[in-house]
Amino acid sequence: MMPALTPIKISVDAGRSRGPLRRIWQFIGYDEINYTTTPSGKATLARFKQLGETPYYVRAHHLLCTGNLRGIPKWGSTNVYAEDEAGDAVYDWRYLDEVFDAYRQARCRPFVELGFMPLDLADLRGQPAARPWGHWWYPGWSSPPKDYRKWQDLIYQLVAHCVDRYGREEAATWFWELWNEPDIATYYWRGTVAEYCTLYDYTVAAVEDALPGAMVGGPATTYRGHAWLDQFLDHCVHGVNQATGTQGTRLAFISFHAKGASYRPQWGRSDVAKELPSVQRVLTQVTAGLEILDKYPSLKGVPCILSECDTDGMAAYGVGDNPNLHFRNTAYYPSFVAATFKKLMDLADRAGRSIDALTWAFTFPGEDCFAGTRTFTTQDIDKPILNLFRMYAHLGDTRLHFKSSGDDEARCADSAEGVSEAPDIDGIAARRGESAVGVLIYCHHDDWEVQGEYPINVEVTNLAFLGPRVVVTQYHIDQLHSNAYTEWVRQGCPRYPTAAQTRAIKAREGLECGQPSAEVPLEAGILTTSLTLPVHGIALLHITRPA
Repeated sequence: MMPALTPIKISVDAGRSRGPLRRIWQFIGYDEINYTTTPSGKATLARFKQLGETPYYVRAHHLLCTGNLRGIPKWGSTNVYAEDEAGDAVYDWRYLDEVFDAYRQARCRPFVELGFMPLDLADLRGQPAARPWGHWWYPGWSSPPKDYRKWQDLIYQLVAHCVDRYGREEAATWFWELWNEPDIATYYWRGTVAEYCTLYDYTVAAVEDALPGAMVGGPATTYRGHAWLDQFLDHCVHGVNQATGTQGTRLAFISFHAKGASYRPQWGRSDVAKELPSVQRVLTQVTAGLEILDKYPSLKGVPCILSECDTDGMAAYGVGDNPNLHFRNTAYYPSFVAATFKKLMDLADRAGRSIDALTWAFTFPGEDCFAGTRTFTTQDIDKPILNLFRMYAHLGDTRLHFKSSGDDEARCADSAEGVSEAPDIDGIAARRGESAVGVLIYCHHDDWEVQGEYPINVEVTNLAFLGPRVVVTQYHIDQLHSNAYTEWVRQGCPRYPTAAQTRAIKAREGLECGQPSAEVPLEAGILTTSLTLPVHGIALLHITRPA
């Protein structure tokens, strides 16, 4: 156990605004688009509707793929495009409508990932031979189109259909992103950089024709693909647009990905070495991407979206693939995300650029309970990570000045991995008009085995607008609070819990108070209070007027 940092001092000034709180966390995504319409998929989406915030955006792979409309890990299909015997396009929007309708019913909005290549439109030259019967990945799904004009018409018809079905005003709020991780040449994109840029030119032309001013962008490259990103941006700024013949191509947003670790399968092994995610690794990757963006002054005001930003890669892996992934079940996962998102917000301020972060997590129907996949729910049980997003929903819309003596930014800046001796104890605060103040505090260390408890003294000034007395409610996420996983372990780690076990586990799945709400007096508009946070713990102080 590490020595405690005693005391940690946190100061919040409710009268000192840092401007609007950008809700960078309101983006989620997943590989398996067909899971959207399953009962567990719809139930998971409903959790985000219940948060009561402005709509979340949802991104899914395989939007344009050909297949049997059945979801399996890492694959999906919609059959929106086929060709008849004469080679003419045949469009079928029925399944796509089910997916987008499910988003809208959950008060979410599509973050439309335009990919991958429909079977009948794929250029099969140079593609791998057909795989054995029963393998879902068909040749050409990651290839350029055999006809760019047909691709352009597909995208035009898709966007026009969405405008007709959901309304121009609604569709104008969606993001339209071309492809996913095209820099992985052996998997997601088997064309060249130049061919991707050509595809982007035709895509933008189609989206613009159907929905002028739409938020269209890309290229959704990995953290290893910054050279690829550079070539793409150079094309968009200086290159010849292959669809129009003019210079440059419009970018309404720029996207790339960041991950804190990379795991490989370690099947059947009991001696797997500990591999830790790193918050600093995520920040280093994002900083490298921003340095590429800064080479193009004309793109300075273009938003940056990390359309996958996670502890690690490969959401479909679980503890059966690599025992290290147990951390996705625990309070470690939300503490990592809380620390990462706060530091991304500060990085955005320093860079003078808006940065949003999409959490690549959803649900896997039929999996073992707490299988360790990167999900918000498991067998319709909420995992601790979902409670972090419930905490975020309590924050107001004006970010406040927040200072912590436990902030480790300076201590870990010299380490590429960011593993310092002491945990990072920091957070954010926000005010909701004249009615409430929320103070979110996390205690995170990248090593999940580190333990300890840290007393924290909190002072919130300039609260007089709430009156002479306030009600303080403390919500906590840690091993003992807001943690269905701990109860699942107590129930014996059942792969498929009984009805009684499920009731006991679900009783602990929601956001829980660390101590009873209390009405306390203010001294000159100042609230002083204290709490204790364990490593990998998060607390939210919700400060309101008495009823």
